[in-house]
Amino acid sequence: MKIVDMTISHIKDVEDIEKACFNTPWTFKQIEEEFYNKHSLFIICENENGYAVGYISCQITVDVVYIINIAVLPQYRNKKIAKQLIQSLHERVSKYTVDFVSLEVRQSNKIAINLYKRLGYENVGKRKNFYKNPKEDGIIMTYKLNKKGMSKK
Repeated sequence: MKIVDMTISHIKDVEDIEKACFNTPWTFKQIEEEFYNKHSLFIICENENGYAVGYISCQITVDVVYIINIAVLPQYRNKKIAKQLIQSLHERVSKYTVDFVSLEVRQSNKIAINLYKRLGYENVGKRKNFYKNPKEDGIIMTYKLNKKGMSKK
């Protein structure tokens, strides 16, 4: 497994990951548009054949990195890929002057919540009915950074 920056050739792979992981997956066009957004960053985990099996996407603003999606194909889960993707994101955004990384997670997704907590994220709030299909609250979690991009913990 190898963690790399996403290229245009990964868009179809990311679309496949979306379809396998989400009830309302992004389309090829949506992924492509976000890939070309100058504020977006995509990081991929490739298998030995160069096929993307997991990814993380975020938007970087003046003071925050907002994780849009993180997903790993079901057959590649429990291999610490999500952890590696998040840690790689933390390393890459350390060059920016952001204060924290933020995300929302379904309140029922206890596996993801526990991973985020182990990586230093804190529960800072809730977004009522944030998710659709099925409707569910989103838990807001943040990872605080200092000026050098390292955790303050």
